[in-house]
Amino acid sequence: MRAPPPLSAAPLLSAAKTHARLIKSGAASDTHAWNAVLTAYSRSAGLARARDLFDEIPQRDSVSWNALIAAHASSPTSSSSSSSSSSNALSWDLFRAMRALGLPFDHYTLGSVLKAVARSARLQFGRQLHSLVLKSGLDRNVFSASALVGMYAKCASLRDASRVFEAMPERNAVSWNALLAGYAEAGEVDAAFRLFGRMERASSVPDEATFASLLTLVDGIAYHRLMCQLHGKIVKYGQAKDSVVCNAAITAYSQCGLIGDSIKVFDKMEDNRDLITWNSMLAAYACHGLTDCAMELFVKMQEFGINQDMYTFTSVISSCTDHGHHNQGRILHGLVTKRGLDGETPVFNALIAMYIRTSENGMMEDAVKCFDSMEFRDSVTWNSILTGLSQNGLSTEALRFFGHMRSVEFKIDHYAFSAVLRSCSDLAILQLGQQIHGLVLRTGFASNDFVASSLIFMYSKCGVIDDARSSFHESDKCSSVSWNSIIFGYAQHGQARIALDLFTKMQERKVPPDHITFVGLISACSHIGLVEEGFNFLKTMESKYGVAIRMEHYACGVDLFGRAGRLDEAKELIDSMPFKPDATVWMTLLGACRIHGNMELASEVAKHLLEAEPREHSTYVLLSCMYSGFGMWNDRALLQREMRNRGLSKVPGWSWIEVKSKVHSFNAEDRSHPQAEEIYEMIVMLIEEIEVFSSRESEIDDFEFG
Repeated sequence: MRAPPPLSAAPLLSAAKTHARLIKSGAASDTHAWNAVLTAYSRSAGLARARDLFDEIPQRDSVSWNALIAAHASSPTSSSSSSSSSSNALSWDLFRAMRALGLPFDHYTLGSVLKAVARSARLQFGRQLHSLVLKSGLDRNVFSASALVGMYAKCASLRDASRVFEAMPERNAVSWNALLAGYAEAGEVDAAFRLFGRMERASSVPDEATFASLLTLVDGIAYHRLMCQLHGKIVKYGQAKDSVVCNAAITAYSQCGLIGDSIKVFDKMEDNRDLITWNSMLAAYACHGLTDCAMELFVKMQEFGINQDMYTFTSVISSCTDHGHHNQGRILHGLVTKRGLDGETPVFNALIAMYIRTSENGMMEDAVKCFDSMEFRDSVTWNSILTGLSQNGLSTEALRFFGHMRSVEFKIDHYAFSAVLRSCSDLAILQLGQQIHGLVLRTGFASNDFVASSLIFMYSKCGVIDDARSSFHESDKCSSVSWNSIIFGYAQHGQARIALDLFTKMQERKVPPDHITFVGLISACSHIGLVEEGFNFLKTMESKYGVAIRMEHYACGVDLFGRAGRLDEAKELIDSMPFKPDATVWMTLLGACRIHGNMELASEVAKHLLEAEPREHSTYVLLSCMYSGFGMWNDRALLQREMRNRGLSKVPGWSWIEVKSKVHSFNAEDRSHPQAEEIYEMIVMLIEEIEVFSSRESEIDDFEFG
């Protein structure tokens, strides 16, 4: 019987028919036809069916082995790391078995095995294969050499990748792209663009893979001109309509701050959009805080029947997170469940972040529910809950959660340490903070800027400024983070001169200040009455240091003048603001009015506050105290009636005390503590002793001066 034609490009159905004919005809010797079916199966029917067919082939040759090895090396990366590793390991086992049978291998074989090595980052095994390439003389082959470059690059051994690349007698686009991708993955911007220049000079035409790698490096506002130039190259080499390149360009333009250009690229792709295109544009909108645009695009995807995935939902939920659209976030949570994506960790991480950021609406509990319902949690999940508890004033709960993290043997990182130290600071728990500091030292995070900053803040808050200074010295001091914390620490301790000296040293070390630095500096000046120095920082921070003035800087400026009793200048500063002052600014001025007894200005300020935040109890309480101080009882009564009508009451202040490593919280006349009766009995005893002592002191004074 005549042998069937080759099937290297035949669809699955045709391959199955040919397979049936081969079995029926008993064409054992037609290995070529069997190999064609094997190739078709490996591409379309999955690895299991390809392996079954491989076992059926009567007379296997090198092509048969190559086809099965390539199938394993090219199998889609599974979400299960064990499944992916197993597939790569089978590629190596098949290669060993092939060699054991004495079958010859070629550059196709090595290309597949090197690809499997690269996917699993088994550098040592890759080096052994490199030796085999040299021994077999295939190092002069452009395909084998390119595979070696790719393997070394993906294993993050760029020096070896470069050596192989430079030794190649000839190079193709794959060779250039392999090394370029390695530089891009490592973030080597200069090296990547130098190589791109060499590629052009060598008359090797860049393709979509070239530009896709380069575009990942354009990730900041500083690169906006470079992005425009790169787009010109994309047009020059005819890649302007390639979906892979355009998708990367949407993201790159967004990261350069050029969201308008991202939109232009997206609009021009009207007939060439895939799911990645939509997700890229959605992520760009979310990144720039354009929540309405993101939601509109999300709805369009549904209207056009686009099959949305976890990346779609992660981006659109993130857009709700950043701008408090919690109602839309809840709707999206329902859609996540409906689409069966509630098992995807990144999606639930986004939901947790959304609920945490909007927790002023009482949604922290929802974040915890999301956490409890998750089957698989990563470091982002754990750290998000810990940070959320800490940032939302639930410090005691945060400490308990940190203990839970340690009990499940979760690997504590610098994010977790920063959050738990923040909670220690809020509760002023020195002993526990010191214990966590010991854990920081044992795990090697003491030099991390963020952890060091949290340690500095914790010791400053607990009143141990010397230990704060020691933690500062242990930090890298490469960024403004640790400098800001120590400046704040000295400012809070009334040692403004030291804070200002630290700023001078910060400049000497060429560490650029940021907006937080100037909040600390102006606050330091405010605490000891250095009004002119503080105001000079406010006036020059933008022109001299390139730091834009924000709302918090104006609030510090108002406090600076207010503490010094220069209320007219504080009001003038507010009137000169280029944007509408928020409640913090007005509240700062109201506090200064109370200290200096300016009832007229206080009444004016209170009007602004009650318009901006009519349900903020602090405004009513502060104004009520002022009315009492000035004997304005009718006004005080009207104000208290307004509070009752609005359902407002003074929120009691809480205090904490640490006894034997346990935190006890209480407020005025609180009886919720389990030992409340004993505590109040002790208070009565102390009051009696104080009264007895006071009466004795009085008798002594009468005796001496009577």
